[in-house]
Amino acid sequence: MNSVVTILPDPPSPPAPIGLIAGGGRLPVLVAKGLRDAGHTVHGLGLLSQYESELPELCDSFRDVGLLRVGTWGKALRRTGARHAIMVGKVDKARLMHDRWKLVRNVPDVRTAVAWYRHLRHDKRSHAVLAAIAEELDRQGVSLIDSTSPIPDHLAEPGVMTGTRPTAEQLADIQFAWPLLTELLRLDIGQSLSVRERDVISVEGVEGTDGMINRTGDLCRRSGWTLIKGARVGHDRRSDVPTIGQTTIENLHRCGGRCLAVAAGDVIMLDRDQTIARADELGVAIVGVSVSGSTTTGTATEPKPATVLV
Repeated sequence: MNSVVTILPDPPSPPAPIGLIAGGGRLPVLVAKGLRDAGHTVHGLGLLSQYESELPELCDSFRDVGLLRVGTWGKALRRTGARHAIMVGKVDKARLMHDRWKLVRNVPDVRTAVAWYRHLRHDKRSHAVLAAIAEELDRQGVSLIDSTSPIPDHLAEPGVMTGTRPTAEQLADIQFAWPLLTELLRLDIGQSLSVRERDVISVEGVEGTDGMINRTGDLCRRSGWTLIKGARVGHDRRSDVPTIGQTTIENLHRCGGRCLAVAAGDVIMLDRDQTIARADELGVAIVGVSVSGSTTTGTATEPKPATVLV
């Protein structure tokens, strides 16, 4: 199954205004800091009831926007002079249910409704939603760019990143499981799986990585299993970049996992130094798997061979 290669525009050079469409979590904060450090003016659009409280002060301008009102996003960014934008962060739908007025503000606008009808009636997967949003913003003169470009220091690196070394058994599990994960990624089934002694325990579903880790802990009472995580074939770096952080490591340890293997250059590690330090505190090894054919501007069309560097 071939994937269409998406060529993303480079960040403006010299530094220029850039929009930041922000959901929840730590990632939008790191992106805002990275953009400011690179000299860009940051104009934030915070998805209503989602973004972190510290984010507005990191932006040169900031306003709330409705989650389903994409038509207003482009207009707001054009007024600031931004012609490029980054969209990152989580969306917690439950937080929208606590305030009826916020629900009203998230009623889809006409542009969003038309985009949904045109693109998403029969495919509501995350990358299809992202493609529809990117197309609509592009119509309004705003191009989404690679969400990892401001945060190169927060991407997984090849080799063992922790002082805690993986065991020979864990390395054998990684070598065994990576081709299986590659096929799952190609089929767009999930981005993670867990394995112990060359036996697959679980595969990530709609519950996400943390939910899969919890399920693995229930299925495998013996500690020492390994979590393998990559990026699906065709993943779009305008937003669809798999992410781990300290919470992932703590949850992994609590459920018996003792090794984490991630695709080098394709997985974001939030606050990478702190995440690695926390893993060492808990005795969890983190291994970056070097995947040949990886690219930051598009996607490979065939399964990628992996190399584990120790």
